Amino acid sequence: MWISGWLNGSAAADDVLDALQHWAEQHDVVAADEATADALEIPERGDTPVPLAALLTRLRQTGTTAARLALPVPGDVRGLGGRSSFAGLALHAGEAVVLLGSPLGLVPEDAADGVILWTVFDLGETPVAEQVPIGEAEHELSGATRVAAGVLTELGVAKRRTGVREELERRVAARSGSPWPDAMPPRALRVLQRANEVSAILELASEDEPGGAVSSSAARRRAEALRPLGDAVRTARRAAVDEAVRTLCPSDQA
Repeated sequence: MWISGWLNGSAAADDVLDALQHWAEQHDVVAADEATADALEIPERGDTPVPLAALLTRLRQTGTTAARLALPVPGDVRGLGGRSSFAGLALHAGEAVVLLGSPLGLVPEDAADGVILWTVFDLGETPVAEQVPIGEAEHELSGATRVAAGVLTELGVAKRRTGVREELERRVAARSGSPWPDAMPPRALRVLQRANEVSAILELASEDEPGGAVSSSAARRRAEALRPLGDAVRTARRAAVDEAVRTLCPSDQA
């Protein structure tokens, strides 16, 4: 969202770089191959990376107009454009950014404590992505939450774990501290907040082993309850980001 805002004049480059400090103190960038490195004037993967600011200075020259979020998991790699080195690294990371108009792909990785390394791929063409209306995504998230909550209560996931409410509040607060552009639409922000809350619940339930699942069948039921909830969280986050990008980039038709 910050990249899209900067490309369309609603955020300064320094705002983008400052916002990224929430996720890591240092952000570096490399290119996936020699041709991309030469075109963008940044180092190739395996060489010494440079600050992410070096890529920002090149994006407008590449024709980039906006960005799209991808959140791939095994069995669901929508938005990555099929099998490729980009898709493989994005699947490993669980997240990626597709730049519209270039088209380029970015994948973040934890390179060291407090350091994120972004690898840039030349995608050749923009991958087709499913466009889910934010209202539909919000509705699905609410429905999945109700169903999962019932199953998890029945299985007693948190019964043997003390301080669950406090731990949940702490994790939600950490996720909710992300800085957003001033022009961020309220509905997108609300959906992201709800997705953060559900993600924290999902994380706690996944960590709680055996978490009240007294049999293998109960454990399977818990996994089945959590799976659609995770899918709904990813769909909601993508829809919220798409909604925000449309607001930040009113002239973008990608």
